[in-house]
Amino acid sequence: MDTITILGLFAAFFTTASYVPQAIKTIRSKDTKDIALSMYILLCIGGLLWFIYGVYSKSWPIMIANGISLLFSCTIMVFKIKFK
Repeated sequence: MDTITILGLFAAFFTTASYVPQAIKTIRSKDTKDIALSMYILLCIGGLLWFIYGVYSKSWPIMIANGISLLFSCTIMVFKIKFK
């Protein structure tokens, strides 16, 4: 594994891990009043597009980071819609 791939994997870990606290808080409390729905809609679209880009470019760090981030951000978005 080359240095750039390792760097990408570390970046993927940290950016993906940043979603965990908000996702846990939202799932536990079901409180989404301070979360902007428009932000999460845009974030889910962007994450999906980055994931597709990663698939076509065969970049595992991009696929992993954006695939997991997409799950977290879409979960928060669904909670925002469901518990409005």
